[in-house]
Amino acid sequence: MYEYQKNQKYFAQVPGLMEPLCEAEFKELGAVETEITYRGVFFTAGIQALYNINYNSRLCSRVLAPLVSFPCHTTEMLTKKARSIKWEDFLSVDQTFSITCTVSKSRINNSLYAAQCLKDGISDHFRDIFSRRPSVDTVSPDVRFNLHIEKDKALISLDTSGESLHKRGYRLKAGEAPMQETLAAALVRISGWDGKIPFWDPMCGSGTIIAEALMHYCRIPAQYLRNNFGFFNMPDFDEAVWESIKKDSDSRIRPLPNDMLLGSDKSQIAIRTAEENIAPLPFADSISLKCHPFEHTANFENGVIVTNPPYGIRLGEKDAVQKLYKELGDYLKNNCKGTTAFVYTGDRELAKHIGLRPSKRVALVNGKLEGVLLRIDSYAGSRKSKYNNPESEAGE
Repeated sequence: MYEYQKNQKYFAQVPGLMEPLCEAEFKELGAVETEITYRGVFFTAGIQALYNINYNSRLCSRVLAPLVSFPCHTTEMLTKKARSIKWEDFLSVDQTFSITCTVSKSRINNSLYAAQCLKDGISDHFRDIFSRRPSVDTVSPDVRFNLHIEKDKALISLDTSGESLHKRGYRLKAGEAPMQETLAAALVRISGWDGKIPFWDPMCGSGTIIAEALMHYCRIPAQYLRNNFGFFNMPDFDEAVWESIKKDSDSRIRPLPNDMLLGSDKSQIAIRTAEENIAPLPFADSISLKCHPFEHTANFENGVIVTNPPYGIRLGEKDAVQKLYKELGDYLKNNCKGTTAFVYTGDRELAKHIGLRPSKRVALVNGKLEGVLLRIDSYAGSRKSKYNNPESEAGE
């Protein structure tokens, strides 16, 4: 019996600084006894909740199911232990596998070599029994394992997600500086948008924030477009339970009202990319995407803005980007009465160029960039006033 079968405890890898958000989401999806740690959340769950989290979590990267843990002072001990595990419970000789590894505060201090030793142990086990071994595939393996060694104790886990959960399957093309899907989902969640007022991303780029807003409102499961999960390889995988979870989740999907979700960008290439990326999702045709700078929209009142302006990471772009942030701040102040804006920047120094005092700041990581989400409230005007179409061009 493997460790997760004994105690129903799992570990979720989550993006940086999103641990509390993920913990709250996991509880909504059926997890109990949650505990936050650095870049992760421990939780307890039955198989229903485990499948549900993998299918519906918008914020998590991976969910690991612990298999065995043991004292591990040397790579010889690692290889020996690996040879004794019944790997045929998880894969066949005709399948491929991969191993990710982290080491910390241990005598084994080379993660690549540790992964190689685990791979050798798996291969030796299959050769001993079947005179054949499965192949390694680091790009698209059938089964993924994780090895974590800390303070001379090793833990081997099965990746129940398979490919990283941030990959939804809709983003066919990346923009110039794409935002990871999990971060975009976090911005939408933090905004509190519930579809009762219009949502606009005035610098939508390749459309990731718009896509996540669509999935959020329409209750489209995060992995709706995915056909394969790592938990399919668990020895106690219950197909009937999985089909029930999927059917129940899919039955909650609802349509998107027209003129409720809006995106724009001054780049025609960006808009075309966004259209192609969003197209695989249900109700994508209800989204309004326009090519024009945000200043060409006369007013956007009593709505929600969520956007990720350029950071100006290329040489010579600094002055232009600072000017853009100032123009955005002026626009929010003068043209967005009753609107709450959520502006994420990967460069915290740029925040001051907006020129408006945020009511809230939330630190969030996008890849290797430690950025910040600013909440900017425009109190003038009434939220009950009639919505002024954000796609109306200035001068019309």
